[in-house]
Amino acid sequence: MPKMKSHRGAAKRFKVTKSGKVKRAKAYKSHILTKKSSKRKRNLRQTGFLVGADAENIKKILPY
Repeated sequence: MPKMKSHRGAAKRFKVTKSGKVKRAKAYKSHILTKKSSKRKRNLRQTGFLVGADAENIKKILPY
């Protein structure tokens, strides 16, 4: 059986950690930043994690 291909769109957006968690970037950080507080923008820089069914689905399409 041939190797599975990774979903390239998902590969650019998510990373699977060694412990199996799925890392993601936070949304709402790309534009219209003037009305957002410094605290909010600072918190948007931090990494988010997927939980539950979302994480399982991403792990299926990122086999390696």
